[in-house]
Order: sequence, then C-alpha cells, then structure tokens
Amino acid sequence: MRNILGGLFLLILPSCFADKSTSGAALYQDHCAGCHGEQGQGLGRLIPPLAGADYLEKHRYELPCLIRHGMNHPIVVNGVAYQQVMPGDSLTPAKITNLLNYVENSWGNQHTRRTIAETTDLLRACPVVE
Repeated sequence: MRNILGGLFLLILPSCFADKSTSGAALYQDHCAGCHGEQGQGLGRLIPPLAGADYLEKHRYELPCLIRHGMNHPIVVNGVAYQQVMPGDSLTPAKITNLLNYVENSWGNQHTRRTIAETTDLLRACPVVE
C-alpha cells in the first residue's frame, strides 16, 4: 500500500509545486494576443487595449464571466467605444485566474492579485447566457 500511495503522491505533487508564474503569459498568448495584441495594445478602434485599460478596474468582478462567456455588447475603454464580439472560452477557474493575474499586472496595469476561490465564486454568479 505504501508504494501505491507514494507513487500517487509523486504523480500529484509535482503539479502542485510547479512554477505557475509564466502560465498566465502563455494563456494570454494562446487565447488573447491574436486580437488584443502581443503587448495588450489592442487594434485601433476595433479591439480594445488591455494595456493601461480603465475597464479592468471598473469591471473587475465581471471579467471572469466575460472570459468564460464572451461579450456581444458595446463597451468603453479609456473613453473609446468598441463594439466587436469577443468569443468566450471554457478555461478552468485556475486558468482564468492565472490569465487575469497576468493581464491585470502587465503593461502598466497594477491590480490586486486574484485567487482561484475568488474566480470560482465569480464564475458561479455569472448571469445565464442564452
């Protein structure tokens, strides 16, 4: 029994202690950079910037739902109106947390770091999307 448990711990524990500091950047590159740009600069008046974006602070509690379910309504970022559809993505709460911690603390953004528990609670409260 000891070998089974020891082997189990070896399979589980490495991921618990792995360095996750770059996972947010990798998630951003894979899921966001194609539209929002490599440095979060956006695309003119088509795609809003994330770099220095006032929207991030003003809508902190909505962002996990926005990532999960996407958006199809006008928004204003730094005084500029945008109306492009943003697709949703079925990322896990942990990945959404890492992604948002990266975006909210890159390119001049300095926001309070999120926890997975906070993100999970916010995702549970997402409005029903039809």
